[in-house]
Amino acid sequence: MARRGKKKGRPISGWLVLDKPVGMGSTEAVSKIKWLFQAEKAGHAGTLDPLASGMLPIALGEATKTVPYVQDGAKIYRFTVAWGQERSTDDLEGPVTKSSDLRPAEAEVLALLPKYTGVIMQTPPQFSAIKISGERAYDLARDGATVDIPAREVEIGRLDIVEHDGDHTVFEVECGKGTYVRSLARDMGRDLGCFGHISELRRVEVEPFTPEDFVTIAELEAARFGAPGEDDPDATDAADTVEAAGAVEAPIDFDPIDALLVDTSAALDCLPQVAISDEAATKIRLGNPVIIRGRDAPVEAEEACATARGKLVAIGAIEQGMFKPKRVFAG
Repeated sequence: MARRGKKKGRPISGWLVLDKPVGMGSTEAVSKIKWLFQAEKAGHAGTLDPLASGMLPIALGEATKTVPYVQDGAKIYRFTVAWGQERSTDDLEGPVTKSSDLRPAEAEVLALLPKYTGVIMQTPPQFSAIKISGERAYDLARDGATVDIPAREVEIGRLDIVEHDGDHTVFEVECGKGTYVRSLARDMGRDLGCFGHISELRRVEVEPFTPEDFVTIAELEAARFGAPGEDDPDATDAADTVEAAGAVEAPIDFDPIDALLVDTSAALDCLPQVAISDEAATKIRLGNPVIIRGRDAPVEAEEACATARGKLVAIGAIEQGMFKPKRVFAG
């Protein structure tokens, strides 16, 4: 029987709230963070287009078990619509498909906003990750196919005008899971008769995280490597000299970069919290249910979060005063 290979990387857990720069893809960002932390496992909680910047929450280790809760959280975007052109990708990346000399007055745009607030039907862009007959829509679109993507319900909490100069309007939108901001630009442009596309897009928040949690690539690299950085030629030459001399490489100090992580439990603020004893935590981690004690403990809950000494232990259901674990976390 073949032996299982040893896992590569550190068993580090937590959320890294990356301020993703323009030009970097979400998968590329996850790979970069995983490498910087030398983590065993990493994943993101919602794709952000390469042409967009802003909040990309990345889960490391045990935090990957909480990704669905962050994906379901409300999101806030600040985006600019350029009027007068519709593009194949609904942003700057694709060629112009329709154009107009008309430009909307701010009052016209303002009058349109109620139509795009609340629960609305929205058709995702042709270039999107929606699966059609098992294939991604963007793959079909790149091959020149016109894809019939069904409209679906999305929820827009608010849609506000931030600035308007005739050729462009800057908006801020708070929306739920599955909303495409590019579709908002396309559909508003069609309604106004002037066409439109996204010229700038930034994700400002992903619940429960806020801009105060932002960390940049530069901050991560400074925390990981200090100065000079690992890619500095002088640092490389020095490392070669040490290796040639047969010296043992000094262990890496991960404390500065690990301090930039948000605790895994932050993703579960939306769930009822139940404090348990160390003894109960041990039982739960073995998959056993425990009786929930305390005057304020809920008697019933479809999902709840159990913690011991402030550390996340498990997600589970509370039935008849007992916590029944569904997903446990390493201590």
